[in-house]
Amino acid sequence: MSVFPEGFLWGGALAANQSEGAFREGGKGLTTVDMIPHGEHRMAVKLGLEKRFQLRDDEFYPSHEATDFYHRYKEDIALMAEMGFKVFRTSIAWSRLFPQGDELTPNQQGIAFYRSVFEECKKYGIEPLVTLCHFDVPMHLVTEYGSWRNRKLVEFFSRYARTCFEAF
Repeated sequence: MSVFPEGFLWGGALAANQSEGAFREGGKGLTTVDMIPHGEHRMAVKLGLEKRFQLRDDEFYPSHEATDFYHRYKEDIALMAEMGFKVFRTSIAWSRLFPQGDELTPNQQGIAFYRSVFEECKKYGIEPLVTLCHFDVPMHLVTEYGSWRNRKLVEFFSRYARTCFEAF
């Protein structure tokens, strides 16, 4: 049986927008990824060929439920530990901390959620490796500011990043 060399960083990864679900829980706002439906329109919306600014009742949106990491993170992290993970790359949903993206103060429910996730990792000796933005901009920043075309997003993202560095 082969053994990884000493110091080998064994782990796995998830992205908030692909795993958390709970898209309307804990004060989270809508993101661009939350607008991508399953089915025939998926790629057109994903590539920006079809603009979506409102959810449709007749469509299924995979990110809304995802793998339900928001509710199952403790058991998921326990399974990671069982597999011997030493690192867990994940992302923080900008819209879980700043639901609209342009607020002056963060959503404390979002802060509490990620603190709990990182504490759970620490409990098992798993090092979180965090991505701040995994293709999921708060939808409000798209509809009100035009997304990254507007330089104001630099200020909003800086506030979000600073909050992450200070809170976690």
